Amino acid sequence: MLEALGIQQSTEMVYRLLLEQPGYGIPELAEQLGWPEGEVRVALTHLADLRLVLMDDASDGVAPFNPDVGFAFLLSRAEAELAKRRRQMEQAEQAVTSILAKFSAGGTFRHDVVDRIHGVDAVRERLEDLAGSARAECLSLLPGGAQLPDTMDASQPLDELALERGVKIRSIYQESFRNDPPTLEYVRWYCDLGGEARTVPIVPMLMVIVDRSAALVPVDPGDARAGALEVRSRGLVNALVVLFDHLWEAGTPFGESPRRNEHALSPQERELLLLLGIGCTDDVAARRLGISLRTVRRMNSDLMSRLGARSRFEAGVRAAKEGWL
Repeated sequence: MLEALGIQQSTEMVYRLLLEQPGYGIPELAEQLGWPEGEVRVALTHLADLRLVLMDDASDGVAPFNPDVGFAFLLSRAEAELAKRRRQMEQAEQAVTSILAKFSAGGTFRHDVVDRIHGVDAVRERLEDLAGSARAECLSLLPGGAQLPDTMDASQPLDELALERGVKIRSIYQESFRNDPPTLEYVRWYCDLGGEARTVPIVPMLMVIVDRSAALVPVDPGDARAGALEVRSRGLVNALVVLFDHLWEAGTPFGESPRRNEHALSPQERELLLLLGIGCTDDVAARRLGISLRTVRRMNSDLMSRLGARSRFEAGVRAAKEGWL
């Protein structure tokens, strides 16, 4: 539960036992846990580095510091790191927006930096070409939950060949894809071959990055018929990689249940609260999350009940007051 603060589960076990039994030394901790003393010592050394315990190497004694002080430092550090990642993502999004706006307005680009691809069929062919030429890595953002059957049929042999020649493939799907059996089966097949997949509540747009040298993004994320941009600018491709990495870190590995935060909120519930907090209607929230309107309303009702609120406005106020947002 404390991984976000840099504390692995085994280290947390040692720390919790020490809080329960503050008089224990290393031998007693090792005996209680059934671990070798060396393993306990490694965990305690890490806790000492984090200013949570004080160790006396001469006597094998150990004592916990006041948790209020230690965790205040760790939480502030984690919040600073999170703020830094958010700034990086915001900068990446601003860079993408700026480049796309300039291109759409008729800006001049060399062909080897940005190229516009017209039509769905041409985009699909170019995706196949890029996938076939991949040598090291292929990163994908796949919005919309359920994937089209013909898209999966076309991707299957390309993914298989790429994985066989050692290409590392990582894909981020929208969490709602779990409700679509064909897509679920495809992702399970692809992971069994060595691919990696994670899910997030909202995938902002379709994107494919190959070997960190070329990226395909839609001209208009809301209209697939508008075609795509093939980007080879190193700065912009790096910005898109930052966006992918940010989502990957926040995602849930395929096969695992989405992790709930300290307020027992699933990632999807937290995104719903954020969407409602900026004024989105239930219809808009359902489309963004890729789930049904009925599911959104059921989630709303459950969140209001947990917050003890009688209206959505009151729920928003209480969620902010309780630190849920």
